[in-house]
Amino acid sequence: MALFNFRRKDDAPAPTAQPLEAFLKGYSIEVMPRTAEKVESFRDILPTGTRVYIAHIDGTPIEDMVATAKRVGDEGYSVMPHFPARIIKDKATLTDWVARYKDVGVRQGLLLAGGVAAPMGDFSTSMQLLESGAFSGFDRLHVAGHPEGNKDIDPDGSDRMVMEAARWKSAFMERTDAKMAMATQFCFEGQPVIDWVNRLAAEGIKLPVHIGIAGPAKLQTLIKFAIACGVGPSLRVLQKRAMDVTKLLLPYEPTEILETLAAHKAANPGFGIEQVHFFPLGGIKTNAQWVTDNGGASGVPANAEKV
Repeated sequence: MALFNFRRKDDAPAPTAQPLEAFLKGYSIEVMPRTAEKVESFRDILPTGTRVYIAHIDGTPIEDMVATAKRVGDEGYSVMPHFPARIIKDKATLTDWVARYKDVGVRQGLLLAGGVAAPMGDFSTSMQLLESGAFSGFDRLHVAGHPEGNKDIDPDGSDRMVMEAARWKSAFMERTDAKMAMATQFCFEGQPVIDWVNRLAAEGIKLPVHIGIAGPAKLQTLIKFAIACGVGPSLRVLQKRAMDVTKLLLPYEPTEILETLAAHKAANPGFGIEQVHFFPLGGIKTNAQWVTDNGGASGVPANAEKV
């Protein structure tokens, strides 16, 4: 029996829910220090062992990041803080951050360029962070992925530089035997994600994909975040919903995109999405409860101890 089973005893699992439950298994979720402060106990809402990313927003003191990492880790979770290249002054700063995290048991990191327009120091890309050698002793390094491109990287609207960077990161993983994955920006439409993941495979990019999904939230909140984060064509899903008066006031739930991806994964086991990563834009408690309601024991990592 798994350590956790969130399905109520009187609820028989519906056959149609099985692909979604399997797809959600071992999901990860993201917090910030200020949102983590609002959670009295992560054990009340997340299965033990869940990977929790800690977003490092420009201006957040490293002390707050490390304190949050320690608190989340002490509660029994796998902690993965962000390392945004453009807000790291130099290698000495990077080395200091890594050492601080190691001191509280962190051995994973998400390396990304970061949201600021111009570098504040010596680093501007996640590739520079990977090459720095600062992460010796870390067990896992994730990098960012962009299923709909990124206009900060490719201002012409193409994805030429994004794909070139993905090829470089994949090659780095292969030549170093680093445990890596690509955690993506959130999207709202399934088929473009399927096409993108298949394209990665066709181009020889072997990084497993942890697909970014926006958790349940008010429609207005999602549209605001989607525009701010540069979400591309799949934003039309939200815009279409906003035009439907009957749905305008109802909270958005990621059921449709996840069911599409889950069905494709079930029919194509070798499909490159390895896990789901949630951005809890409507709150971590709301997001975690949605997974519980829709995925049963999905939060239990695949390698969880059995009793």
